[in-house]
Amino acid sequence: MKLQVGQRAPDFTLPSQLDTEMSLASLLGRRHIILAFFPMAWTPI
Repeated sequence: MKLQVGQRAPDFTLPSQLDTEMSLASLLGRRHIILAFFPMAWTPI
């Protein structure tokens, strides 16, 4: 799925570095949310 600039991201859940799950919805209400993806960064995510 490709998003357009300004379009809301759909909710998703990913594992965190603390062995818990983090969802985008759980961050709602914060002032700013920055999503950064590092493909090929050799991380388990």
